[in-house]
Amino acid sequence: MKMNNMDPHFAKRSHQYRRAFTLVELLVVIAIIAIIAGFTLVGLKTIKARQYKNTASAELERLETALENYKAKYGVYPPDNKNNPLLPQLYYELSGTTRNGNNFTTLDGSSSIASGDVSTAYGVGGFVNCSQGSVEDGTVAKNFLSGFNTKEISYNFTNNSVQTAVLVTSVGGPDSTYQPLNASGLNPFRYVYPGVNNPGSYDLWVQLVINGQTNLVCNWSREVQINSPLP
Repeated sequence: MKMNNMDPHFAKRSHQYRRAFTLVELLVVIAIIAIIAGFTLVGLKTIKARQYKNTASAELERLETALENYKAKYGVYPPDNKNNPLLPQLYYELSGTTRNGNNFTTLDGSSSIASGDVSTAYGVGGFVNCSQGSVEDGTVAKNFLSGFNTKEISYNFTNNSVQTAVLVTSVGGPDSTYQPLNASGLNPFRYVYPGVNNPGSYDLWVQLVINGQTNLVCNWSREVQINSPLP
């Protein structure tokens, strides 16, 4: 009978070497997984940031279309809020209103504001896009925001102690620390008419803060302005 003359100590050492090699392999695999996970997180943040900017840009372009349709009807663009470009009366002008006594109500019935409060909030006596008088001899308002999901882009907000409605981007800040209206998730479209950057028409813009970086989405440049301060 053939005897196995292998040194038992050698067998034990070989087994230990195999265990040690397996542990090194495990550490290498863990390191590789951590690196891949890091790249994945960075990639996801980049994709999410692009989605935020694309969504805000698409919303701004749709508002531009609404503003051009408004101008086609009235011959001018909506007035701005000279006191505060953060809170223009765009929602009321683009959604259209009816006047009943001293109250203005949007055509979709989502918001109502007293005429006195219009003056306090916006510094104007009323709205241009407003149904007044009979159909035959009066102005018939039109909803230029038809097709928008107004629940995503409009919010009731208190302006100068007046409850009003404001147009916002659906992506929010997006960073939660960026709160231009001192309210989480509310990031308004800002509007000036006549424009400074577009003196022949209007300026429309929104600032997004993504991962601590400012992104200016505006109608005077089709490229998002990175780390650009508000005009």
